Amino acid sequence: DFSHIMEIREAYENFTGMKVHERVPYAGDLVFTAFSGSHQDAIAKGMKWREEGHTEYWTVPYLPIDPKDVGREYETDVIRINSQSGKGGIGYLLEHNYGYNLPKKMREQFGYKVKDVSDHQHKELLPNEVYDIFKKEYVNLESPIKMVECHFANGTVKEEMQAFITLEIDGKQETLVGRGNGRLDAVSNALQERLHISFTNLTYNEHALELGSKSQAVAYVGITDDHEHIFWGVGIHTDIINASIMALISAVNNVEKQ
Repeated sequence: DFSHIMEIREAYENFTGMKVHERVPYAGDLVFTAFSGSHQDAIAKGMKWREEGHTEYWTVPYLPIDPKDVGREYETDVIRINSQSGKGGIGYLLEHNYGYNLPKKMREQFGYKVKDVSDHQHKELLPNEVYDIFKKEYVNLESPIKMVECHFANGTVKEEMQAFITLEIDGKQETLVGRGNGRLDAVSNALQERLHISFTNLTYNEHALELGSKSQAVAYVGITDDHEHIFWGVGIHTDIINASIMALISAVNNVEKQ
């Protein structure tokens, strides 16, 4: 039974004053660790394949045994983030630890941001540090534009939707009216008209962030500006419509910052 090997290692180091080498099998700090982007991506795909029930046996690439069998944790012992890490490992860390399943293109962009931070700070990033970067860069952004409230009504044309959205822009409240073929499209048109910007290829994804009747939903919105640059935003709310609007506003705020 090796499930308490880390406690045994701690006792050994305390009693002897010696250090267990980081690459010693089972107990070394880095024996299960993958920094390489391609390795992390393979591990993430292998883990997902197992979770989907394809095999009862341990078949994950680059991991000869299940780290949990020797008291190790995936969060801190397997996927570790530095400037060499790839989008697969970073995406797996966010999904496994915090429940966010980022769209493929967004995962790639976020991966570059995380690697840039790691490179500038010359250090490995912990999962909570990666999560903090994600929230700061994308989630429910409220500057320079903040959503106060939003209401919808059927438009004068069949299948048209009307949006009445109250925003706080640079500290001042105003209500915009937009029309479109859906709620998000109506809000998008109102924002583009008021801010004198244009964007295309609005990409939208959503999923439940938690389980239960009071669970939160998360929405991801990507918009492409006239120079073919993609800007992402994430919205989190108990109501999926509000989450999607907050995601769109977060993406627009990233356009405005740029």
